Amino acid sequence: MEKIVVVIIGAGPAGLATSACLNHFSIPNIVLEREDCCGSLWKKRSYDRMSLHIAKQFCELPHMPFPSNAPTFMPRIDFINYLDNYASQIGINPRFHRSVESASYDQNAKSWIIEVKNTALDKFEFFAAQFLVVATGENNEGLIPEVPGLDSFQGEYIHSSQYKNGNTFSGKDVLVVGCGNSGLEIAYDLSNSGAQTSIVSHRPVHILTKEIVLLGMLLLKVLPCKLVDYIVMLLSKQKLGDISHYGLKRQTMGPFYLKQTTGQSPTIDVGAIGKIKTGEIKVLPSVMRINGKEIDFQNGKTKQFDAIIFATGYRSTVRNWLQEGEDLFNDSGMPKRSSPGHWKGENGLYCAGFARNGLLGISIDAQNVAKDIKLALSQS
Repeated sequence: MEKIVVVIIGAGPAGLATSACLNHFSIPNIVLEREDCCGSLWKKRSYDRMSLHIAKQFCELPHMPFPSNAPTFMPRIDFINYLDNYASQIGINPRFHRSVESASYDQNAKSWIIEVKNTALDKFEFFAAQFLVVATGENNEGLIPEVPGLDSFQGEYIHSSQYKNGNTFSGKDVLVVGCGNSGLEIAYDLSNSGAQTSIVSHRPVHILTKEIVLLGMLLLKVLPCKLVDYIVMLLSKQKLGDISHYGLKRQTMGPFYLKQTTGQSPTIDVGAIGKIKTGEIKVLPSVMRINGKEIDFQNGKTKQFDAIIFATGYRSTVRNWLQEGEDLFNDSGMPKRSSPGHWKGENGLYCAGFARNGLLGISIDAQNVAKDIKLALSQS
């Protein structure tokens, strides 16, 4: 049993940021990571053309700004290099190949007991921590919905986390399910790679450009959310036109209001809307059922596809291993309380990276957690 003041689960941006903030206060901590690297979502489960959709000033982690010459919207590889440099320069040394089997609170010892499998050595390890920080994030496991007949599909189907680029799909009929950021960008990438691309839009969305989102985030510092939403929706309509003509229904509530109240992000257009307008990317309604290569849609039409890519989001897996924490996490492994009070539970349990507010929310969580642990230690 190894005793430590703070154990952090997950070496993504949230885990690294929390460790950095604790290091800043000289609070001993260790980071446990099931993969063999930091930022595995960015390194192993992101497509090649991915970049930050939010301007860099809203994406920096605590205690280390981006290089001054970094692009405003950093490409994936640049952000990966930033994460590696962040861990190296701040002195964070995650313990890799550590898969958490269980974590429970021992009332007698006043400690969190964490059972971990070292998958590299095929042995179990045990830790006792005064504080436990869950930093596995919202995007822990790809979610593919239950679709009638999916098991009968005769082509290839994958989750968007498995998609790298469109090279292997050239000349094929490909259906992208989901019209969020990943779905729209993957559809654009597929079309550029020579695939006959269709995308399912099953719910109303806000589609904005990166520049409009940046303007909106800057305006939110000085203007009320309702007015900012009015401005960005007006700019979006002027820039992109009435997208409802192409099968994309627009949300009635404002994009920043939705983000603040539900965590639903606006979709950022990287060029797909232009291809939708020319018919290079076709928009289809919800999938009803699958039979072989044929897919039936809500509008009564049937079409054949060679491949399906599900850009249908992720789920948290916290409840698979956390034996306590019902005060902090709901049955879906997400915080019970909404931001800003979502990050703190009882008995020294915290979470970072569950605010549905991107890298900016991660930085805020990490700083709040570290300050609270520092206060708790000063009072003990």
